[in-house]
Amino acid sequence: MSNASSGAPASVEADAGGGQYLTFQSAGEAFGVAIAVVKEIIQFGAVTQVPLVPAFIRGVINLRGAVVPVIDLNLRFSRGQSVPGKKTCIVIVETEQDGGRQDIGIMVDAVSEVVEIPEADMAPPPRFGAGVRADFIRRVGKVGGRFVMIIDVPKALSVETMAGLDFTASAEAA
Repeated sequence: MSNASSGAPASVEADAGGGQYLTFQSAGEAFGVAIAVVKEIIQFGAVTQVPLVPAFIRGVINLRGAVVPVIDLNLRFSRGQSVPGKKTCIVIVETEQDGGRQDIGIMVDAVSEVVEIPEADMAPPPRFGAGVRADFIRRVGKVGGRFVMIIDVPKALSVETMAGLDFTASAEAA
């Protein structure tokens, strides 16, 4: 899947009001990211492990000559390591951090669908009880009687957390 608006910076997510969101499952819960930050979705495959990185960084992949870090969302949200299955995917998102753009892969259990969530069906993140740090959640959307936690991509997938790691080199050099 390619996003026609992938040239848009991740800052378009900043208002996180109503809009279109890619929804997916991770550890049995529904999450979403603004469709504007999604570049593509790929099937989970070979991930090269990188020594001495935080545990939630599953490794890196070669995406058309670029080295892209892959974050295990379950580990990032302190829910144990993901076990890849038939529906496991990597959602490639583009985030703007430190004045530059960075592609990051999010390992998820399964991609669900793209949904339109009107502003009226959005609420602030819960202060407790969600099982995920509230600062990682931008908003909570209601879709068909269920809740979808909208991830704050720059905070949850902060490149600062991966400080000192250089994923900008070409994959051929890796």
